[in-house]
Amino acid sequence: MDPRSEVLLRQPDCLAGRTLLAGLPADELLVHSPEAWGWSWHAGHHAYLDRRFAGRVYFGTTPPAGDYDNAVLFLPKSKELADYLLMALASRLAHGTLYLVGEKRGGIERAAKQLQAFGTPVKLDSARHCQLWRVSQPKSESRPLETLSQTFTLFPDKVALDVVSLPGVFSHGRLDKGTALLLEHLDHLPTGPLLDFGCGAGIVGATLKQRYSENPVYLLDVDAFAVQSSQMTLAANQLEGTLIVGDGIAAAPRDLAAIISNPPFHQGVHTHYQASETLLQEAVHHLKPGGELRLVANSFLKYPPLIEQYLGPCETLAERDGFKVYRARRRS
Repeated sequence: MDPRSEVLLRQPDCLAGRTLLAGLPADELLVHSPEAWGWSWHAGHHAYLDRRFAGRVYFGTTPPAGDYDNAVLFLPKSKELADYLLMALASRLAHGTLYLVGEKRGGIERAAKQLQAFGTPVKLDSARHCQLWRVSQPKSESRPLETLSQTFTLFPDKVALDVVSLPGVFSHGRLDKGTALLLEHLDHLPTGPLLDFGCGAGIVGATLKQRYSENPVYLLDVDAFAVQSSQMTLAANQLEGTLIVGDGIAAAPRDLAAIISNPPFHQGVHTHYQASETLLQEAVHHLKPGGELRLVANSFLKYPPLIEQYLGPCETLAERDGFKVYRARRRS
């Protein structure tokens, strides 16, 4: 059981009545609250919870319709995302109670101050290196998610690309250094379907479609906010692409000409490499013979040995600002 869930179980009033659990982890918390519903935006967590509690977990970027007695937010990493989620949850509470639970190292004490916009925060519990906070009858204020997006323009001197990102999406509102380096090394990709793995706001996928207009482009991410951001970026530039929400490379199509990625290696406050390592191990099964993997990664990550073990010889195309761009082709 996740330690945050354990703290909630110490305070049964949090789970009494019709309760909406937002961002709940993939554990057994719903067993202990028959009237609770889950809301998830992580495809992997949702898949587990939906198998375990079919019909009780909603997936998406907006909370499920209806009024609730209680709403609990499991604190996300992003402050901007927490602001939106608290606002969205408060709008579903006519006369109920809003709770915020999170780990101390995840910033729960700082985040508790965000509750002041909705009422007077009260600390209910501190255990398992976590804290639980409450606001009774929160002030309800709601804004459409799209109004919280940020837009910035790339390549203003060439074919401009407008990038739209939502709260919580990687590098929200700006171009990160790794992706900037990768964008400079997208020449001479093979003809055929291209995949932007871990698409985030769709910067790489949209750029690929601009430059390789005849190639089908897929954009894949585990996060619903990222996939919606990618959709908005494509629409802002009148580009077409196939959006996929899924947990890892297993959700990608086969027979790809190339996989291009700035793969994630952080999840929440914990360092997490599994999605990236699985990509390196399984890319061979999603590339056609001669297909190419091209990615950017922090220089300290030891990816080349894994790439060569599972795919083929690894070439370093560029290095700058602590990042490297790698290229490898599937053996025929």
